[in-house]
Amino acid sequence: MADVSTYPRVLVVGAEPFGHTTGTGITLSNLFGGWPTDRLAQVHLTARAPSTDVCQHYFPLDPRSAPVDYWTRRFVAKGAPGGPPAPAANPAARSAGGRMWQHMRAVADLSPLVLPRQLLRWTRRYRPEVVYSVLGSVRVMRLACGIARHCGVPLVPHFMDDWPTTLYADGELLGLGRRAKEANLREVVRLSRSGLCISTPMADEYRRRYRIPFAAFMNCVDGAAFAGYRAGARPPDPRSAEGGVEFVYAGGLHLGRWASLARIGAALERIVSPLPPARLTVYAPERDLEHYASAFADLPAVRLARSVGSTEVLSILRSADVLVHVESFAPELVRYTRLSLSTKIPQYLAAGRPILGHGPGELASMRHIVTADAGLVVGEEKVEPLVRRIEQLCGDPLLRQRFGDNGYSYAKVRHSRQEVASAFVAQLAQVAGTAREGAR
Repeated sequence: MADVSTYPRVLVVGAEPFGHTTGTGITLSNLFGGWPTDRLAQVHLTARAPSTDVCQHYFPLDPRSAPVDYWTRRFVAKGAPGGPPAPAANPAARSAGGRMWQHMRAVADLSPLVLPRQLLRWTRRYRPEVVYSVLGSVRVMRLACGIARHCGVPLVPHFMDDWPTTLYADGELLGLGRRAKEANLREVVRLSRSGLCISTPMADEYRRRYRIPFAAFMNCVDGAAFAGYRAGARPPDPRSAEGGVEFVYAGGLHLGRWASLARIGAALERIVSPLPPARLTVYAPERDLEHYASAFADLPAVRLARSVGSTEVLSILRSADVLVHVESFAPELVRYTRLSLSTKIPQYLAAGRPILGHGPGELASMRHIVTADAGLVVGEEKVEPLVRRIEQLCGDPLLRQRFGDNGYSYAKVRHSRQEVASAFVAQLAQVAGTAREGAR
């Protein structure tokens, strides 16, 4: 870990606070783990209670600082207690209610934003050297840029998915949403000396797209996660295992992932080998389990379990024989996820279990599994190739062990918090140092 004196004073700006329940909160907590508490603070928008184990200085922005957004959300909360409709796989099939929600979201996001005097005074007292933000919306871009300008410090954007390509791509508000997004992205780039991305393919593409340097930083895994794993240990033969081979998925079911999981469930029903039957157990947020339960109702090989806390994840992953990662094949969702690397991929690799990936082969997450030689990827939207790969994994415990060992070794080198966090400190310190030199 870097010397304490090298840590710059970072102000994190975003919708989600540090925490252990959302992908963004987990990634932030892991990347900034060990940061000196007097050199880390956050401005956040959501009412979700933040975690204080990594960051202890917060300024929760009053929702009324964006009055149109505030009253729009209150109206939706009263009129639609179930929240926004689930995204359709085909944009043409979206309901009138879904399209209305998109326009209302755009109105809220593009509404005027006032930086409260209390916030400006708070940021001046804190004296940040760098403003770091995962952005994701026009409102957060305006907030991050406004604070960076007010403090006279560089902005470091961290792109977790390719939302610049997909946000307001359906022409919301007669194209006003898209134009506002593009104008604010230009301001983000103008205030940034360099940026960060969630994957190497994204960093390569964004370097060409925005003409500033980009580095790849993704979720990292605490060193404790690597304890208790014995590489090369011979796994039990599933022929003698009473319950057969256990496939496990842990994550959200949104963004069309439920459809790919259901396809795996259908493939499991068609296994005709002499092996004991295989089963897919799905751990997901409670709301997802309720919302998508009907998609798995006729798939007896799929068991919907429960939501799991961050402290339970590693033990659940290591209880599996095979871990499952899925993404949607729907073209508009592929545009959104193609450069992303899911928060759980480093966790999967560190667990030392083989991975079955099912999604378009060109996605960064699927390519990462292949690069690590940690499992098998089925890049076709068909059941037959899934059946073949599942039978291969079920029938060859040594293959599963090899993939698990490979993933574990790859994660220890590429995804351990000690290695990633040191590089992350150096990256932000370089931005802060360059800014100080330029101010002289």
